[in-house]
This record gives sequence, C-alpha cells and structure tokens, in this order.
Amino acid sequence: MAMFVLVVDTSFMNVSISAVVRDLDTTVSGVQSAIALEALVSAAFILIGGKVGDLIGRRRAYVIGLLAYAVGASAMALAQGLTTIIVFWAIVGGIGASLLLPAMQSLVHGNFHGGDQKRVYALVGAAAAIAAAVGPLLGGFITTYLSWRIAFVGEVVIIAIVLCGIGLVRDVEYTGPRGVDPVGALLSVLGMGGIVLGILVWQEGGEAVGILLVLGAAGLGGLTWWLTRRRRAGRPTLLDPDLFRSKPFRLGVSQQLLQQIALGGIMISLPIYLQMVLEYDAMEAGLSLAPLSLSMFAVALVAGRRTHTRPPSTLVLIGFGLLTLGVAVLLPIVPRADFGWGLVVPLVVAGAGLGLLVSQLNDYTLGPMSDERVSEAAGTNSAAGSFGLSFGLASAGAILLASLAFGFAREAESSEVLAPAEQQRVAQVLDDDAQVMSNTQLTELLAGQPTDVSDEIIRINTEVRPVALQVALVVPLAAGVLGTINSLRMRSRPGRPRS
Repeated sequence: MAMFVLVVDTSFMNVSISAVVRDLDTTVSGVQSAIALEALVSAAFILIGGKVGDLIGRRRAYVIGLLAYAVGASAMALAQGLTTIIVFWAIVGGIGASLLLPAMQSLVHGNFHGGDQKRVYALVGAAAAIAAAVGPLLGGFITTYLSWRIAFVGEVVIIAIVLCGIGLVRDVEYTGPRGVDPVGALLSVLGMGGIVLGILVWQEGGEAVGILLVLGAAGLGGLTWWLTRRRRAGRPTLLDPDLFRSKPFRLGVSQQLLQQIALGGIMISLPIYLQMVLEYDAMEAGLSLAPLSLSMFAVALVAGRRTHTRPPSTLVLIGFGLLTLGVAVLLPIVPRADFGWGLVVPLVVAGAGLGLLVSQLNDYTLGPMSDERVSEAAGTNSAAGSFGLSFGLASAGAILLASLAFGFAREAESSEVLAPAEQQRVAQVLDDDAQVMSNTQLTELLAGQPTDVSDEIIRINTEVRPVALQVALVVPLAAGVLGTINSLRMRSRPGRPRS
C-alpha cells in the first residue's frame, strides 16, 4: 500500500494540472516544476535516507517516511499557493520518499526469501502498476466531480491505514558498519540535485543553468572519487563503490534509471497535451491515459505470477522493446489525433512494456544481494529510479516548453497577417504565457483584439503544440532505445551470484 501511495500521488498531480493551475492562479510550468522537484528531492536524499534507515532501524525509517508523505498530502489538501506545494509536498514529501523507498525494499528483502521474495518484489511492482492504473482514473473523477484536494485527503487516509498495521512488519537489523560519511552525503545531494535543478531552471527561463549543470556533474564525479578514496582507506562510506563491480547490479540500476526516465517523460508530456491542447478536464485526461496504465497493471500482474517461466533478462528486453515501439508509433499519431482514444494502441503497447519492467527489475537488481548489503543496494536502486523520474519529468517538460517558445517565435516572424511590431510583441507574449493556456483561455485573453490578429495567434498556438509534444517524446523514446540495447548485455549474463 505504501508503494501504491507513492505512485498514485504523482498520478493525481499529473491529471489535476489544469485544475491546480486554475484554483491556485499559477502556471503549468510552475506545477510541472513542483512535480519534478519532488522526484528530485527524493533522488538527491535517497542515499542518505538509506543510511539513516541503517542507523535508526529500517521500520522506523519507513514510518517516518510515511509520516512525511502524509504531511505533504495534507499540505496539498490545504494549499492556497504554489509555495505551499513546493515546500511541503515537493520538499518534505520528497524527503519522506527518500526514507521510505530504501527502507521498504530492505524490509521486503529481509522478511522474505527464495521464491517468496521474487513474488513479493513482483507484487511491489504490481502495486506500482495498480496505482498507475487507477491513479489517473480516480484522480480524474475526484478532480472533475469533487475537488483535487479530496484526492490528497484520501492519500492521508491510506497512510493512516498502513501505519495501523505496522506491527505486522518485522524489522530487519542492519549488521554492517555504522559509521557516517557527511562529505559523501553532501556530494550526492550536489550531484543529482545540481543536474535536475539546472534543467528546471532552464525550463523556467532562469539564469545560471550552465553553472548548475557543471556543479551537478562535478558533484557526481567528486562523489565517485571520494567513495573510492574512502573505501581504499578503510573508512565508512555513504555507498560501497564495490557494489558496482557486480555486472548484474550495474545493469539493473542503469535499467531502472532508463525505465523511470521514459515513464517521467511520458507522464508529464501526455497530461499537458490532453489538458492544454485537447482541452480535456481531469476525468477525460484520466480516461485517455487508462490504456497505458491498465495495460501496465495487467502485464505486471501476469508477469509477477509467472516469475519462473522466462529469465528476467528476457522479460526486460521484451519490456524495453515494447516501450520503444509504443512511443515510436505515438510520435506520428499525435499531430493527427483529435481525441485521446486515438492514442489507445501505442499507449497499450508502451504500457505492456512498462508492466514487464516494473515486475522484473527490482528482483533482478536486489535479489542476489546479501542482507548486509541490501540497504546500500536498495538505496542506490531507488536513487537511480528517483533521479531518472525527476530527470525525465524535468527534461521532457523543459524540451516541451522550449519547443513551444521556438515554434511561437518562428511562426510569428513568418506571419503575413501580423505587422513587424506585432510579430515581436506576439512572440514575446507567447513565449511567456501561451504554453500554459488552451485555445479557449487564449481567446478570452485576446478579447478586444482585431479579428485577423486574434485568429492568427490562435492558429500559431494550434499548430506548434503537437510538434512540441513530438519533440518532448524523444526523451522517453531515447530512454527506450538505450534500455533495449542495455538489455542485450543483461542476456549475456544470465547467472546472478549472491553478493
């Protein structure tokens, strides 16, 4: 249920973008940034969260993570502005996720063994798939007919139910070294945080993008050097770099990263397209995304029950292949689709691929790990997933908005209707505002303008949006292609010795 809450939380936000923008008088890019920031905070602190769980107890870290997530959901239910969402939902909730994810995976690893462990890992993946399936539908229904705030109240209720049953979970004692590595912790936050924050700043048109990206890259490089140096000196490290000597672990973590980049890219681009281009409400957007989420759930459930029929590496290869095929077919359909169900076939194919991936990757990556190393391995695996999700959300969103701005400016400059002064003014206005507005909203904004000018601006707005979405979908497509190539390397190493 905890995994269900983690996934459904983001689903609620994605399908409620237009309602949140309207109710809080903010912008699509602002809400989009908050969604990416939540995943960023989780990724930046997740290695620290895994170590904290080792020191204070995995079950205690699990409980604290759930409570922090409840604070974030409660803040969403009461929010009166974007600042509240950023501070409590994105930051506090993200820190909660950084404690919750590695603790949950360590508890699964320590409480189950052999075939039971494989099945439980598959069930965790299925829980994520269930949340992905019902999240858009449930969130869309509640947002359309009640209020998006009610959806987050429901999250608090689910968390309360989970906490009531916490006594059934046996804690898993950590027997490894208990030293701390504050420098490693700082470098991990700077590395992952700097890269995604740089993309978010670029998306918002801010300054110092290059500095943030360089800082992030330097942080990751510095972390690698620091961990290796500390390990050779026999001193405590935030993360044992020897984990990456295991080829299955390296491949599993990299596949987790690529899967989440693809998922993040899809789940930020399509809801914006459905709500801002086709002008769907939250319920209609949720129904349009149902083929993706329902096929993901169904395939994850079936694949989880049949863990012994095919090697995980084969299922992962098929999963990335289907994901890539689905996104590739989606690209030419988008400009021609006048309704959401026109996307049903590629969404079903991509969802089936994601379902295979979520059912297999955790067991492939963490199954061979010993109890002493599983916390570090789970933290790294979760960090890769959270970083991938935040990178996919931020990069696809930033590319979408940059493509829109470029298209607006190009079409305005080539317009035969707009005078030169109007071209410059329209290009600037569209660059700042039109990417967050539907044609209906833009028509209201242009009330009082000459009819020919108004019609021309609407034409520009209509033509550039599908192209911008196509460009943004290159992010999940590239991740799918890389994952497919990486899967071939997984198949060359079927055996997975216990570390």
